[in-house]
Amino acid sequence: MPNARPYTAKEVWRKKDVPTALTEGTALSGYRIMWVIVLFDLPVTTKNERKAATKFRLNLLDLGFEMSQFSVYLKFCAGKEKAESLERRVEEAMPAAGKVHIVQITDKQYENIRTYRGRKREPARRNPNQLALF
Repeated sequence: MPNARPYTAKEVWRKKDVPTALTEGTALSGYRIMWVIVLFDLPVTTKNERKAATKFRLNLLDLGFEMSQFSVYLKFCAGKEKAESLERRVEEAMPAAGKVHIVQITDKQYENIRTYRGRKREPARRNPNQLALF
């Protein structure tokens, strides 16, 4: 498309005013974009166990995860391949003891998450406006 204006990240992520050919069937599709959720229950009775649990949490933050709850971390990934690569890196950082779950869901599934604080429903979380490239 000559002379077409470039799309902003906000327009692309919200799929607003963007041709469907650009968003559907590509890496920007809500069915291809993934969220990786790490849920864990680690022992913290001894000093060494507390140290291992803290190291694991810090590793998750270093990998770009954000803390949703104390033992629930999540990260946005551009595709299934990136999510699987990230999963392998989380597996490498796991401590010897404890229980860790790694869940991958699509962006469309993530949109259906409902959050409540007490009995009051919070507004839905918005997806990131852009990808961070490193």
